[in-house]
Amino acid sequence: MNYPPLTQGVFPLMPPPSPAEIKKVFSFPAHYQDDRDAGMIASSLARYRSLVREVRAETVIGAPPAIVWRVLTDFTSYPDWNPFIRSIEGKPWVGTRLSVDIRSPGRRSMRFRPMVLRVAKDRELRWIGRVLVAGLFDGEHRFTIIPEGDGSRFVQAEVFTGLLVPVVDLTSTLRATHLGFLLMNQALRGRAERSIAGKPS
Repeated sequence: MNYPPLTQGVFPLMPPPSPAEIKKVFSFPAHYQDDRDAGMIASSLARYRSLVREVRAETVIGAPPAIVWRVLTDFTSYPDWNPFIRSIEGKPWVGTRLSVDIRSPGRRSMRFRPMVLRVAKDRELRWIGRVLVAGLFDGEHRFTIIPEGDGSRFVQAEVFTGLLVPVVDLTSTLRATHLGFLLMNQALRGRAERSIAGKPS
């Protein structure tokens, strides 16, 4: 099967808009039409965007969304197939806390307790984990399933936000996380496709 090109990697948000672009979007009163005011807004947006990083990996799976969802939310089977998220304890219910054990390639296992933010059957599972207090270092993890032909496009992403994002050197951590996403996506694809083919997982 020839899969379409996929978008994946470690990304900052888009570069901040220029003052000229700001003025195209915002309607300033006459006495605010100079570049200094638009520049102040652009500077504020730039500071916010420096606090955000995203890791994303996608794959196309030859199985319908319902099958992918079933594999994704069968937490008890994770130790059998998942090389990145080794185990999850808890139920995928909004507002509940999960106990998640992850192991990025070349790193030690780490256990944390994220809160489930969104559950949309056959479409999306989303949770958020935090270090100490909200706004310091937060990670919102999303699993999205999109129908594509007779199969599905599976997108795994995490958006890191907080005051520590631009302060701490996250380069190796984000790369290891991205590799973990790729390995999990590949394993999920294999398990879902074997399931629909009636082969042992």
